[in-house]
Amino acid sequence: MNQADYLSRILEKPVERSLQYNPVTVILGPRQCGKSTLAKMLSAYAHSLYLDLERPSDLQKLDDAEWFLSTQSDRLVCLDEIQRKPEIFPLLRSMVDENRRPGMFLLLGSASRDLLRQSSESLAGRVSYKQLTPFLWGEIAQTQNLETYLARGGFPQSLLADTDEASYVWRRDFITTFLERDLLQFAGFSPATMRRLWQMLAHLNGQTVNFSALGSSLGVSHTTIRGYIDLLEGAFMLKQVPPFAGNTKKRLVKSPRVYLTDTGILSALLNLRNFEHLAGHPVIGSLWESAVLINILGHFPDLDVSFYRTSSGAEVDFVVSDGPNRVAIECKATVSPKLSPGNFTAIEDIHPKEVLVATPIDSGYSMKPGIQAVSLASLPEALGRALGR
Repeated sequence: MNQADYLSRILEKPVERSLQYNPVTVILGPRQCGKSTLAKMLSAYAHSLYLDLERPSDLQKLDDAEWFLSTQSDRLVCLDEIQRKPEIFPLLRSMVDENRRPGMFLLLGSASRDLLRQSSESLAGRVSYKQLTPFLWGEIAQTQNLETYLARGGFPQSLLADTDEASYVWRRDFITTFLERDLLQFAGFSPATMRRLWQMLAHLNGQTVNFSALGSSLGVSHTTIRGYIDLLEGAFMLKQVPPFAGNTKKRLVKSPRVYLTDTGILSALLNLRNFEHLAGHPVIGSLWESAVLINILGHFPDLDVSFYRTSSGAEVDFVVSDGPNRVAIECKATVSPKLSPGNFTAIEDIHPKEVLVATPIDSGYSMKPGIQAVSLASLPEALGRALGR
């Protein structure tokens, strides 16, 4: 790998620290978000072995996994696409218990639900989980412009493509491969139904979802819709944001909001090829909310994120909570943001430590006491400071 072409990821240091303290570190994230590249860069500085379990020759080495891994007991062993060999988890537990030391195994996986269950059952007390997202804005802001990032999303091969058309083709191919290959492991799954649902969710991005109405539109039950949405969330393709559950006597919306977690995939599902197509589309507001959400969770995966909306229309896009501390974040896809009366009512209801208005500007400024307009690049720092981190 050419290190000069490598773009640094914020997850590097957390993974390095985990390898220094934990026998097993697991990096989870969607396919092709950069997990393998990150692992290879980390492995380049250590005495390590990298196996890609989607490569038959590497998978064959684990036919007698106990013998093979015992011959590598002094090295960091990186197993990529670990979901292809879930039966190995009990063996890893046994090897850790027999000769426990930090940095024994680095595991990479793309399917979180079953992988988490299987690994957590076998490796409890021995493992640390880290989640890698597609590129966050702060990781590539020095080399890309914001319009390109919003239109193409953060998947490396999409974002760094030579042309908008090449990026769009990659994303359409990714969607097809994801539907026809990655999700076929789940019983009763229909790629055609999932594609239609995914496209409907793109149109509904950032809205509360009526599972029964979606089921009626697609000719399936509401439980099937729930299951499909859980599959997409488990594969890191969307995020369900719950309603705020703090102390308030107001009548709150009770259903979760659904956000697609990559703006490029969202654009491709809506057949929007570039930023010019995107800029005039009604989805631009909710797409900006997705970008803000992705960059909050990418920097602070342990924080609770909810939304606030009452039946009378008081609303704020995100309430970020860290114990008793909370910050309200309102997303405005304009360089001249203004808060609505409903925003101010919600702020009075929530009593946040600070209000951050995330907007596509170059540098932030104070809108009112306790209310700051912030750029996407400065949002993580402003949020961390407001929460005392």
